[in-house]
Amino acid sequence: MKVLITGGTGFLGSALCRSLSALGHAVTVLSRHPETVEGVQAIASFAQLGASDSFDVIINLAGAPIVDARWTDARKQVIRDSRIALTQQLVASIAKMSVKPQLLISGSAIGYYGDHGDKPLTEQSESGNDFSAQLCQDWEAAALQVEQYGVRVCLIRTGLVIGAGGGFLQRMLLPFRIGLGGRLGDGQQWMSWIHIHDWLAIVLLMISDASLQGAYNATAPNPVTNNGFTKTLAKILKRPAILPVPAWLLKPLLGEMSALLLGSQRVLPECLLAQGFNFQYTDLETALQDVLGHP
Repeated sequence: MKVLITGGTGFLGSALCRSLSALGHAVTVLSRHPETVEGVQAIASFAQLGASDSFDVIINLAGAPIVDARWTDARKQVIRDSRIALTQQLVASIAKMSVKPQLLISGSAIGYYGDHGDKPLTEQSESGNDFSAQLCQDWEAAALQVEQYGVRVCLIRTGLVIGAGGGFLQRMLLPFRIGLGGRLGDGQQWMSWIHIHDWLAIVLLMISDASLQGAYNATAPNPVTNNGFTKTLAKILKRPAILPVPAWLLKPLLGEMSALLLGSQRVLPECLLAQGFNFQYTDLETALQDVLGHP
């Protein structure tokens, strides 16, 4: 198959490029810096695509990092444009193609649901109304516009991805390894996680099974509280986790972005389980042990 990936140089995108290439697929990556892309074809903009260009599958993962800078109005606009405006450009490019892709897999996140405390959340749950939730809603709506051209669309609402060399876990390791780890706030907020191998398997299932369509929660079936995550990570690293970061400190320090750390999303992959998807990693301790290389 011919596959186009936007965001193919990010944590998830680069892992997906390697996986698809290893399976023999012809991968093209859209990157602002195509000269840095190794092993696959790269383009710098949609302007390089013409009516005669075609792909069997397009996977849309592009987006500026959401936690790398404080959410000023200008930063929030960059975050939105890098997802929504880019997706709109992608849809316009697909509209011009003589042969449309069979499938668009478009990124989203469990931020779609907003803060719901202890309430279990499925794909049928209502969306939230904070910045992250509205971002995901608008991102998904932009992607769904391509359905008018007969393209099947899968929306992958990704949770906290556990993988080596990147993602949220990479940011947590240093303080925990030097004994400065601890829960965030009261630690009762739910964290819905997924091992990167399961995330990749979900994408491959979306490609191979034409019955999949619409939104899917890409999260393991056993979410944990922040307190539970903290204790499990500390146990595996054999370090104490006795320095909690209080909410009263996080809120002024991070501003609106503190909602990402203190908000609670108990997300369940109801649609994937109904489809018969078999998660390889359902237990947090096993997932962390695999990634961190501990027996």
